[in-house]
This record gives sequence, structure tokens and C-alpha cells, in this order.
Amino acid sequence: MGTAHIVGAGLSGLSAAVRLTEAGRRVVLHESAPQAGGRCRSFHDATLDRLVDNGNHLALSGNRSLLGYLERVGARGALTELRPAAFPFLDLRSGERWCLRPGGLWLFDEARRVPGSRPADYLAALRTLTAGPTAAVADALPPGGPLYERLWRPLAVSVMNGAPERVSARLFGAVLRETLLRGEGACRPLFAEKGLSAALVDPAVAWLERRGAELRLGARLDGLERDGDRVAALSVDGTRIPLADGDAVILAVPAWIAGRLLPDLLPDLPVPAAGRAIVNAHFRIPDPVGANPVGADPAPELPGSLPFLGLVGGTADWLFRRGDVVSVTVSDADALAAQPAESVAAALWSDVAEALGIPGTALPPHRIIKERRATPDQSPVHAANRPDARTALKNLVLAGDWTNMGLPATLEAAVRSGEIAAQAVLNAGITTFSRLGLFPAFTLPRRGPI
Repeated sequence: MGTAHIVGAGLSGLSAAVRLTEAGRRVVLHESAPQAGGRCRSFHDATLDRLVDNGNHLALSGNRSLLGYLERVGARGALTELRPAAFPFLDLRSGERWCLRPGGLWLFDEARRVPGSRPADYLAALRTLTAGPTAAVADALPPGGPLYERLWRPLAVSVMNGAPERVSARLFGAVLRETLLRGEGACRPLFAEKGLSAALVDPAVAWLERRGAELRLGARLDGLERDGDRVAALSVDGTRIPLADGDAVILAVPAWIAGRLLPDLLPDLPVPAAGRAIVNAHFRIPDPVGANPVGADPAPELPGSLPFLGLVGGTADWLFRRGDVVSVTVSDADALAAQPAESVAAALWSDVAEALGIPGTALPPHRIIKERRATPDQSPVHAANRPDARTALKNLVLAGDWTNMGLPATLEAAVRSGEIAAQAVLNAGITTFSRLGLFPAFTLPRRGPI
């Protein structure tokens, strides 16, 4: 069996590497950054003197690919699961708090629903499952009523990184199908208490290295050399790496990088445009402000410390707490990202102080992170034209949360795209051998997850 060259050591690249290494393939990972993880990583911030994550991510127990990936590398316990599922919210305009608690007959319990909503209102979510390819979230879930402003819109903006009027209803429905619509057991929040790198990246890197996979950090792909219907060589940091007949390449890079590398190689391949920015802010709180950012707990039977809070009616979308660091995330944030960092910090600290019940407090030490190309464009047009893992070149496969794996750009999508890419490489090898009568014919479906 030949070598699988994986370009990009983010979650999609690591996921593909784990699957291929598990199957006995030799794997070489090329990563331009000095560390693996891509957008899913942790670092020590000198201003805060704390370990923080590059961005805040909320995984759910219904993310089967992500949990399977962690199981393979022996890190399932790296994520802490909140049981039972609970999603606390605060309306910064009115000060009203509530906690969405799916499970059982929750729709018939007013205390577990969005205030002012009725059980029948939630059935509207089913419309996203049958939405047409051109439908936006706002087409399937029209604006109006408390459920739209306090649930559908916040979820769509956070999951899709775009306003409901411009992002794909089908992709949003795919998330609901695998989580909220499957019940409480698929909705439990998962937290990386020691950071994203410790939970999702470092265990995979260690697992791969123990099994002989090679990780080349600081190795930038300059380009791909085509010869007929295959990639003949890679150029990495000016060095040509020729590919043998059994070798394969998985391009596991963000969409905007693929858009730079692929047009000359595959001019007809659709690559989505860059989507909206995401802004993350980290604040170090010098004095304890209470264990529970929700404040007065609306659900006494839940654990006393809830590490996250959904925010409505302000600038921030979600608040996360780890130790003495409070972090907030703002999706669909092009306008905010255009402002100076100090202006961003002041606006977001106002929301944090209000949520924690400490208004008027001076701006504490902080770090602002602006991700201007955080996700691919997830409009209906781009969602319907995502490329499959396979390409017109026999030994080139694509991976990444912008490819056609049936989900919007999330942690789950990144891992699943890596699984599909790895399977495409393995299937290509089986197809080759089947011509010799050694294996039965086996083909990869063109669309949908494995």
C-alpha cells in the first residue's frame, strides 16, 4: 500500500489520518502552522496568563463522528458531558432568564420551554427537514413569535455563522435531525474542561505518532503538480515530493486555501466563498463572581455550575466560563470584526458584566480574536454546490467542513469529512485490487456520510 499525504492537520486532517493509520496505511501529515489543530486549538495568552481556546465550540452528545474519533484515540473521557441536557439563556434587554431542557415530555412543561412558546411551535423545526435546495432558514422558520427570536435565530446564527435570511435551511435541518429532534440523549452539551487542544488534538497526535504516522509541522504546501488524471507531485516549502502509483493526497485545508490551490488543477471544481467572521473575546476575572453564570438557577435539579449561557438581545451570542476566564463568541460578526479591538472588548464586556450581575466593573485584562474567514459561505447556493470528497483526479481527495458531508461547518462536520475522505482513499485501493480479482467490487456513495 502506498503513502497517504494529508495536507492540513486540523480536525478533518487528523480524523482522516486516524482512519487511514488504523487501516494500515502509511500517513504523512503536512501542516503549515507550528502546531496541529487548525481553528480547534488552545494557546497560552500572555496578557491573561491563562490557557485559552482559539475559539469557543459547543459539541453535543449526538455528534457521533466526533465521539467515535475520540474513542479511537483513547480520549473519550476528555469531554465532560452535562446530564441532563440543559441550555440556559438570558435576554439582555429584559433581564429574563430561562433554561431549555429537552427530554421526555418537555414540550408540555412550560418551565422547560422558551417563555411564551407553545408545544406546537416547536413542530416548525420539521420544515427544515423537507426544505428545498434554495430555501433559507428564515423561509422554513419565518420570523415572528418568541420562539424565533429566542431559539431559532440564535441557533441558526451560531450553528451556521450567518443570518437566518441567508443560510441554508437544509444544512440547519441536518443539525436538528442529529441532535434536538433525536431527544435528550443526543442534546447533552460536551465541554473540553482542559481546552480544545488537550481534548481533541493532542490525544490524536500522540496516537498517530505511536503508530508511525509522520507529522511535519511548519510545512507549507506550495502547489500540486498534475499529470493526466492524477497528482504527480507535491511542492512543500519548495521541495518537490513525487508520488508513486499507490500514493494518495488528501487536501484537508480551509475552503479559502483550497480556492487558491485548486483552480489551476481542477478549474471546474466548485469551492465556496469565504463566509462571515467570528469574534471571540476572553476576559480574566480577578475575583470570583459566583460559580453559575446563569445566576439564579431556573432548574434546581441541574448541577450547580453551568459553564455556558446563551445570550439574546445584546452583542454576544454565547458566554463560556472556565476557571477565572470568561469567554464570549459572536457569529456573523463582520461589522464587529471591523472595529478596533478595544471597542470590541468594551462592547462585549458590557454584555458579560450584565450576565454575571456585575455592571459598572472596569474592563479587565482581555484578549480579542477575530477570525475573518471562520467558515465557508453556507448560503443555499453554496450548500447545494459543495464538492464531494472524490475529485476528477484519481489520487486526490478533499476533506474539510466545506465539502459535501451533509452538515454545516462544525467540529462534527470536520471530523466526518475526514472519515469520508479516508474511506475514499481506502475504497480507491480496493477498487484497484478488485480488477485483479483479489477483492469484491466496492464503491463509495457519491453523497452523504459513510
